[in-house]
Amino acid sequence: MLRLRLIVPPDLVSPVLDRLVSNPGVVHLVVSEDRSVRPDGRVVTCEVAREVLNDLVEHLQDEGLHHTGAILVERIDTVISDTAAEAESEVPGHGSDALVWEELEETVREEGELTPSFMVFMAVASMIAAIGILSDSAVLVIAAMVIGPDFGPVAGIAVSIVKRRSEVLRRSSATLLSGFLVGVVASLLCVVVLRLTGTAPSRYEISERVLTAFVAHPDTLAAVVAVLAGIVGMLSMTQDRHGALVGVLVAVTTIPAVGNVGLGAAYLQWGQVRGSLLQLAVNVVGLVAAGALTLVVQSRFTTRLGTRKRTSPTRASRG
Repeated sequence: MLRLRLIVPPDLVSPVLDRLVSNPGVVHLVVSEDRSVRPDGRVVTCEVAREVLNDLVEHLQDEGLHHTGAILVERIDTVISDTAAEAESEVPGHGSDALVWEELEETVREEGELTPSFMVFMAVASMIAAIGILSDSAVLVIAAMVIGPDFGPVAGIAVSIVKRRSEVLRRSSATLLSGFLVGVVASLLCVVVLRLTGTAPSRYEISERVLTAFVAHPDTLAAVVAVLAGIVGMLSMTQDRHGALVGVLVAVTTIPAVGNVGLGAAYLQWGQVRGSLLQLAVNVVGLVAAGALTLVVQSRFTTRLGTRKRTSPTRASRG
């Protein structure tokens, strides 16, 4: 369940309480005697089943509560309550499968920010990828994949497409493109320094790369893997199963492709640059398309459950 904390102005107290009381997925409803100072209003808290949160928040926004008051959603790790268990059993679906848009949008908003730490992660991951490809080390390439933070803005693009959030689309796209550019420049400079110091070979022997040659040669399987990774990656974010996200990062070839662009440019191997850019495009398009499609399916499934809830005999008998 999730905790809903509201600051409700005086003129909205009655309609808000009526909505909360009539919803079978709302329990532990408390109206505090204390008043909020800024903004002015009563403090209302309750626990809400994940399956009904979207409809509930949308109704509160229709009432204008987010303009004159506040809507806060908090996670609850553990709830020991027969009342809560009964409420969850009365709403259709499973809480772990429910899509909570507010929670997801906040996550992608944070992970899609262009921050110094994001740039550092992109630069370091791309340099490790370039070194891994140069030395034909699968271990280093996998390490670079895990370090890369690029799935956050990719998910932000998918969410913005489904929810039609132009601001999120611009911010996530700018963050992703800036990160890729920083990664290319960092890997290029890294390889140039390694060549100048004699650490890297003077020639770029493509034939010696047995384990990492795939980076510059995208194929149908690369597109299939990107689509599958996009599905699992989005599910891991919407269902808070971040352990699966590590597998997604290892499956896609975005960071290795970025590193190989810089590596190929350092050796003037433009065929490698073109192939890596194509690999990057295939992976990003596959991730975004699959992620957006996953959200559409989840959203329709959640909406269908909400419709069933509104027309269920249990709800009708309470009216």
